[in-house]
Amino acid sequence: MTLPLTFVKCALLSVSDKTGIVDFASALVARGIQIISTGGTGQLLREANIPVRDISDITGFTEMMDGRVKTLHPKIHGGILGLRDKHEAVAKVNGIGWIDLVVVNLYPFSDTIKKIDATFSDAIENIDVGGPTMIRAAAKNMRWVGVVVSPTDYSMILTELEEQDGLRSETRQQLAMKAFAYTAAYDHVIHDYLASNTTGRGEVNLVLEKSSDLRYGENPHQSACAYQLVDHAAGVLSAKKYQGKQLSYNNIVDADAAVACVKEFSAPACVIVKHANPCGVAVAENICTAFQRAYDADKQSAFGGVVALNQVCDKKMAEAVVGLFIEVLIAPVYTIEALAILLTKQNLRVLELSAIQHSNHSQEYKFVEGGVLIQDRDRAVLRPDDLKTVTVLQPTADEIAAILFAWPVLKHVKSNAIVIAKNNVTVGIGAGQVSRIDSVEIAIKKAGAYKEGAVLVSDAFFPFCDSIDRLAGTGIRAIAQPGGSVRDQSVIDACNAQNIAMVFTGIRCFKH
Repeated sequence: MTLPLTFVKCALLSVSDKTGIVDFASALVARGIQIISTGGTGQLLREANIPVRDISDITGFTEMMDGRVKTLHPKIHGGILGLRDKHEAVAKVNGIGWIDLVVVNLYPFSDTIKKIDATFSDAIENIDVGGPTMIRAAAKNMRWVGVVVSPTDYSMILTELEEQDGLRSETRQQLAMKAFAYTAAYDHVIHDYLASNTTGRGEVNLVLEKSSDLRYGENPHQSACAYQLVDHAAGVLSAKKYQGKQLSYNNIVDADAAVACVKEFSAPACVIVKHANPCGVAVAENICTAFQRAYDADKQSAFGGVVALNQVCDKKMAEAVVGLFIEVLIAPVYTIEALAILLTKQNLRVLELSAIQHSNHSQEYKFVEGGVLIQDRDRAVLRPDDLKTVTVLQPTADEIAAILFAWPVLKHVKSNAIVIAKNNVTVGIGAGQVSRIDSVEIAIKKAGAYKEGAVLVSDAFFPFCDSIDRLAGTGIRAIAQPGGSVRDQSVIDACNAQNIAMVFTGIRCFKH
């Protein structure tokens, strides 16, 4: 039997997040609802002159074992779990009163483990036991009991009590669903923490919170939503949006790609992405110069692209970008003057992501039908000592520097990937082709007149000499590739014939 309304006569309040709890409790009391509370919540309510009945008055036991045991008692859980149409007599015999509304949120476990000085013992001590038990009990008994885990629901509860004189069945079910998601997410954080303190990978629990509905997916006929990994606030979905239209599915994908690439650099850097691939990347002495060089590298592709910066966007930078057609601008921080200028371009989506200067999450996920692939992020760093010259001609110091600049970009270009670069700017990028020679052709075409003196880097070995032969007469002086093909020697011979220097990196960086 599903009851249409729960008439709230008694509410249990025990919250870690005390936002709005005093006003909420006061409104409940004004409706004649009895309040039961614990520890710090009860003390706060008493200080606000709100009548509260302590848990120990109900159970007959004071809190014990340093507060570990206080709510785990039949007179509490019987009051929450009891079926009103079956257990009335049992409750009366045992002196159990019904609890109609449970308002509980949990110890901040995730906040504890984020502290630099937090020990394993500190973390374990902050695992809430009584709270999840009460939440799950109330959610299970949604036929009669309402459960609230977020202060954002207080106003809705009060409105419904005012308008309906009780909580509707539909509301109780929605609250229960939210409560189970809340405890699942809480357990997920604990699981991940414990897993990080053990060796090997076991079971993986991914808990996602809905971030927003999207207008549509990759194409207008596809519906889409954005979901965010619980307790992971470093990605694009966590960015502060100052202005502009709602982010689209494709905006989010491109912005994520741009942020991942720009994080590779500590010096002022700009990455411009189109269709999830970098089309222009530059490092310079200041962020405005980096942007201008990245944009000039491929103006045609940059049209309608996503721009990511790893330094503050100031007035000069805003002036440089405001006259161009760009879908999304991302930076770790904006000056007030910059925001005022960007506001004149109201459709430009302006995102602030302080984590753009921090390292990526340690793992990445790719969903396939029926499952998910998990791998460590590609954090490989190419150093001068990793480069092994295999040709007669040695690369110059400038060419080595260009290779070391281009390699981090290459990691973010869809394979087969080719990047041509010089002077800390990508001048030609070939991406996502099923044949490496096709990627080489595209990169050469993109580079145009800027090929002279440039270097070319490849994400995997050259299986044939055709790519090397194509470089004849282009002015490209040096090549970097992982090596490892059975035809390596023929490729080396081709480079020697073209008087091109080639180094092996020993590191492959496919991105599919």
